[in-house]
Amino acid sequence: MPSVFLSPSTQEYNPYVNGGNEEQYMNLIADAMEPYLQAAGIEYRRNDPSLTVGGSVRLSNQYRPDLHLAIHSNAAPDYLSGAIQGTDVYYYPGSQAGRAFAEQIVRSMEEIYPYPELVGASPNGGLYELRESQAPAVLVEVAYHDNPEDAGWIKNNVETIARALARAAADALGVPFADPVAARPARVATPGFAVNLRSRPGWDAPAVAVVPNRTRIQLLSEENGWFQVRVNGMTGYINAQYITEQTY
Repeated sequence: MPSVFLSPSTQEYNPYVNGGNEEQYMNLIADAMEPYLQAAGIEYRRNDPSLTVGGSVRLSNQYRPDLHLAIHSNAAPDYLSGAIQGTDVYYYPGSQAGRAFAEQIVRSMEEIYPYPELVGASPNGGLYELRESQAPAVLVEVAYHDNPEDAGWIKNNVETIARALARAAADALGVPFADPVAARPARVATPGFAVNLRSRPGWDAPAVAVVPNRTRIQLLSEENGWFQVRVNGMTGYINAQYITEQTY
């Protein structure tokens, strides 16, 4: 199953010009990304606000995801405080997968940021999180929190930013993007045997787990006779013939 590590900022000491801080709003964006990643069948892990950047990278490297996404907001140097706007996306020099992911983020952010000409990607070999993450890594500075317009835009568009970043991850991982739907309760229903939870819809897709008969599950979406389901903290696909929405 494709996977991504979410690393929202742990920098609570970076205040927003209109109240709040970087850690707070970047974690809200990561929170809002989770349903979109689940709907796309992307497994994810994330850091904890108590961690340092080094701790976040070590956790990511232990998880061994397909992609690493650091989510930040930016601030201009003191002599330009409040005067700069835009979305800056960074990837490690020489990482083709990192660059491809960064370019997907640029395309997604250009569609939602008020000034698309101020959205861009560039290599950066000095950022610890890009240099030390074993997975292809991208660090996105979604906008400038010391600029009143940018800070207001972040606060008013948490869901929109989360959707754009999740869609970029899905595109980079080569999986279909889907908006989340309200999960419906259901059960596995067979003559008695267990069924495979598959990584994608299709009989030839690899099995990621085995789900016993009558196990309670949550239905997320349906595609060509397959249900995307959530069960025991995992997301995958089960053929519709083995599912009943009766939960008795």
